[in-house]
Order: sequence, then C-alpha cells, then structure tokens
Amino acid sequence: MGEGPQTYKRGESPLYYQETLAAYAAELPKRGALLGLDIGSRTTGIAISDLSRTVATPLVQLKAPSFGKLLPELLTLLEQQEAVGVVVGYPLNLDGSWGPKAQGTLDKAHLLASKVDLPVFMMDERLSTQAVDKAMLSEDLSREKRKENKDKLAASYILQNVLDLLENLNISTA
Repeated sequence: MGEGPQTYKRGESPLYYQETLAAYAAELPKRGALLGLDIGSRTTGIAISDLSRTVATPLVQLKAPSFGKLLPELLTLLEQQEAVGVVVGYPLNLDGSWGPKAQGTLDKAHLLASKVDLPVFMMDERLSTQAVDKAMLSEDLSREKRKENKDKLAASYILQNVLDLLENLNISTA
C-alpha cells in the first residue's frame, strides 16, 4: 500500500456495495450490532446500532494523524462493542463517480477488512454531511458543538440508512 492508492473493481473486492446488500445481509448473524464509520482525513466518526439493528446511535469521534494510527483503537472498539459487521461511508462524487476521497476511503476500508473477520459494507454517503449540518443548525448548536459532533452524527446517519435498507430487504424477502 505504500505505492499509492490501489484500484479496485467491483467483484474483485472483499467489500460489499449497495448492489450487493443482500449478500452483505447474508453474512450477518440474525442479531448483533453494526458499527458505522465516517472516515475523514483527520477525524473518524463512529456510530453503533442496537442488537436488533433498528436504531443507529452516535458513539464517538476519534482523531488520529492517519488511519493506520487509528486502526488499533478501532479494532479494540469493534471488539468491545461486539460488532458483527461494519458499515463505511463511501464518499462518491455527486455524479456517482469515484474521486480521490472515495479511493482513499476504499483503501482504508480494505485495510480494515484485512484486519477483521467481519463483513464490511460500503454505503454511498453523498450529502450525508450536509444533512447532518442542516439538522445541527436547526437545533441551533454552536460552531464548536457542531465540529465536536459532525463526524459521529454523519456515521450515525450513514448507518441508519443501511439499517433502513436492511429492514426493507427483510420485508421484501420474507
């Protein structure tokens, strides 16, 4: 990985994408928490679902100079929370194309997937930060409070979207 970002093609990756939600769901046990990640360049927001995967809750926002330095803390958190799966926000461009930010997040998700024996799902996170910003502004939170909470709230928003999709999938396949 020291030679720059890798290029991955769908189907050649250990990660699950939105078109493979059913395959991701099939890898999960019936119950157990999912951990949601909003990976940024300096901070990573983390959210957790309840055991029945109904509600996502913001958990923590971690700072680290690199994802490699954050990884041990993240692995400990996965173990402590007894997570059975991971959801990573995937920052595609508005037109759906990959940019440098999406490629960097994909590289980090691959690194995480190589360290855990859990299914990792890449969720399109377009406009999630804007939705969270809008919600925090409507709550009249100070700039400092918004900065302290933005990434973990974005992780919760992304994870909740996946939980809703999984619920819809369960209803349609029942």
